[in-house]
Order: sequence, then structure tokens, then C-alpha cells
Amino acid sequence: QVQLVETGGGMVQPGGSLRLSCAASGLPFSTFAMGWFRQAPGKEREFVAAISWTGGLTYYEDSLKGRFSISRDNAKNPVYLQMNSLVSEDTGVYYCAARAGRFGSKRSQEYAYWGQGTQVIVSS
Repeated sequence: QVQLVETGGGMVQPGGSLRLSCAASGLPFSTFAMGWFRQAPGKEREFVAAISWTGGLTYYEDSLKGRFSISRDNAKNPVYLQMNSLVSEDTGVYYCAARAGRFGSKRSQEYAYWGQGTQVIVSS
């Protein structure tokens, strides 16, 4: 059974940082591309970042480039999302997703497996 578990969410002040982690089990992790998506209250889920199965290629929502960074450690399993200079608009539930194949994607429908999400609240 495939399971993705996100951790690292919480409440942070504007300008702060958080690092999210996603641990995957039940799938050959190193052969899956991984992605992060988020959903703000009252809004649709949106793409945040993705990474290829080797970690050599990364993709970002244009507006998040420079503040967010995705990485993975295929030896230890998790995929990470480092979020810096957080603003209130970054508030939402962050989801980890797995896509069979080499390359990541910005399209949520291309991901077969999803975690339950971790809440991020940016507030003073």
C-alpha cells in the first residue's frame, strides 16, 4: 500500500521559514518523480514545485522561484520543500504527490498518489 506522509507544517510569522518533508512507503521511491501542491482556504489546489526521480531536474511555480526549494534524498527516501520569506498568501494545506516516471509535472492529474497534507499558517 502506497503511503505518503507530510510533516513539518505549522504556524510561522511573515518572513519566516519552514521545511516540509514527505516520506513515501510502498513504492520504489527512486523511480517516481515527486511534487508539492498547496490549497489555500476557498481556492483550488495549485502547483508549487516538482522534482525528477534523480533530483536532477526541478520545476517551480513561477511566482515561488527564489523563495521555495525542492530537493530529495533517494538514499533516505524523503522529499523536502524548503520555504523561505513566507508571506500570508503562502497559508494553506501542502500536499506531497508521487508520479510514476522520470520527470515531474505541474499537472495534479498526472500524480497517482497523494499524502493527507500538512497545514502551513503564516500569520503575525
